[in-house]
Amino acid sequence: MTRPEAWELLCEFTKSESLRKHGLAVETCVAAYARHFGEDEDKWAVTALLHDFDWEIHPTLPDHPTKGQPILAERGVSEEIRRAILSHADFTGIPRVSMLEKTLFACDELAGFLTAISYVKPSRSIAEVDVKSVIKKMKDKGFARTVNRDDIRNGAAEMGVDMEAHIGFCIQAMQARAEELGLAGTPAE
Repeated sequence: MTRPEAWELLCEFTKSESLRKHGLAVETCVAAYARHFGEDEDKWAVTALLHDFDWEIHPTLPDHPTKGQPILAERGVSEEIRRAILSHADFTGIPRVSMLEKTLFACDELAGFLTAISYVKPSRSIAEVDVKSVIKKMKDKGFARTVNRDDIRNGAAEMGVDMEAHIGFCIQAMQARAEELGLAGTPAE
């Protein structure tokens, strides 16, 4: 599946602009890691774009991402990509083995958390987000309560990267696509 086909599939099943942007944010981080590791950037981008494609039609666990798998198979999505998508949810029992699987898991919650932090900055911009502010917000249990901090920490550990370096890497990747992610900000009044 090509990246444009994956985007079309995501848009077919995902009507929420914020969930589409989440897919783009995760794609941004995962694709940047693909470049960094010398991996297949298109395959990694497709995987990230599609990881939550079925959330609106299967909004409860364990239906998501399990029940989305037949749809992906029917649309010709490779077994490797489908397995990576299944592995991003611990409850599926699919262990994360490949670097793609580990990277998807490591970037999912973090991309959402970085987006949430961007929204509370004065200009609502990812440009204002830094590693120190992310670490501080991770300690604030009241902020972005649905983001699993353990998944962020465990994801970096599974990838074998320092958590602060991982956060910085993803911030930079998202800053490069800030406009498309809706995180370029607005002028402060």
